[in-house]
Amino acid sequence: MSNSRLVYSTDVGDHRTGKSKRPVGQGRGPQLPSDGVVRVFQEKGGRSGKTVTVVRGLDAGDLNAVSSDLKRHCGSGGAVKAGAVEIQGDHREKVADRLRSKGHHVKLAGG
Repeated sequence: MSNSRLVYSTDVGDHRTGKSKRPVGQGRGPQLPSDGVVRVFQEKGGRSGKTVTVVRGLDAGDLNAVSSDLKRHCGSGGAVKAGAVEIQGDHREKVADRLRSKGHHVKLAGG
């Protein structure tokens, strides 16, 4: 008899590293209406317990400029992923205020 055990899991990912094998940008975030409203989320899922502020609903051409401005304003890192701006840490209020001052219609959403 061998010492190996058969393990079955319905989760997507590598059990050794805990990382998802899902392609980047696929299945991330809720499906949003295109109503011109910028939504600011706080998320933790899939990031090893780290809190991230996510901004969705911006025009694709504005993403890099807005990302750079928000990272500088919040004093933290971030990235543009899957059509959304991600800022490291919980900066929902600060991000929402900055976007409102730039003329965007903003709603706080999620967590």
